[in-house]
Amino acid sequence: MRNKGAAVRQRIVDTADQLFYHQGYENTSFSDIADAMGISRGNFYYHFKSKDEILNAVINARVTRFTEMLSEWDKKIPGPKQRLHYYIDMQSRNQENIVSHGCPVGSLCTELAKTRHSTLVDANQMFTVFRDWLITQLKLLGLKNKAKLISMHLLARGQGIATVSNAFEDKEFLRREVKQLKQWLDVEILKVSH
Repeated sequence: MRNKGAAVRQRIVDTADQLFYHQGYENTSFSDIADAMGISRGNFYYHFKSKDEILNAVINARVTRFTEMLSEWDKKIPGPKQRLHYYIDMQSRNQENIVSHGCPVGSLCTELAKTRHSTLVDANQMFTVFRDWLITQLKLLGLKNKAKLISMHLLARGQGIATVSNAFEDKEFLRREVKQLKQWLDVEILKVSH
């Protein structure tokens, strides 16, 4: 019985995660999540008492998922430069969703920031996971003094690419900007090696 309850709870989190991304947190109700899952609201309330509880669970699930994903990249991709390129290419791999809905991290954090939502600090952890990983990769390339600055630039530029691609529904813009961002990074890496 406990495993079934945990499975239902996880399905609620996964469904809410998708709805928050596609519709926005404010535009997603308990009913939307329950209806998408085909469960009663009573069953739903057994697992979560408020939408903020679901939001916390979604944020925690994303942080865990991103941490595990980056750890996998560290294992399967041979060097830091290749890993950084793979990170930048994440936008190309997810271009359909980005063009339709923006970045899942950026769009949620922006929405929560507008209302100064109590979970904003927790939500920012999603960016922190990526920032810290980027810093590690950049330090491995010898960019110790500029690692934090470049990591923040990569995050900011990625968010800009996602936002503009989404606003104009422009896949070509996304592909072009991803290519330019990789070229910019290669120039920064070259500066250190000379």
